[in-house]
Amino acid sequence: QVQLVESGGGLVQAGGSLRLSCAASGRTFNSYTMGWFRQAPGKEREFVAAITRNTYRIYYADSMKGRFTISRDNAKNTVYLQMNTLKPEDTAVYYCAATGRMAYGLGPENLNEYEYWGQGTQVTVSS
Repeated sequence: QVQLVESGGGLVQAGGSLRLSCAASGRTFNSYTMGWFRQAPGKEREFVAAITRNTYRIYYADSMKGRFTISRDNAKNTVYLQMNTLKPEDTAVYYCAATGRMAYGLGPENLNEYEYWGQGTQVTVSS
């Protein structure tokens, strides 16, 4: 079982930046595809970004591309999400997720592929 702990959320004004971190337990971090999802009040959880295992391919939701950057540090068992030019519409709980498999062939953009989830970190962007 993998434990994921998000950090780095907080309150920021529109146009500001935040860097989220997700620390993973275990010895096999390199074997996991890592993803970020977010959920705003009253909305469904949506894909933000992902970075795959082995080949380290990167995926972004269209609305995040150009503003957000995902990266991973395998030596620290940590995945990051750098968020720039934040907008009030980015306000949400941000969740880190991990999977060592793609059991359904849906790809890293689909939340149903992920086995493990963190508790989330709140990001609030004020206008």
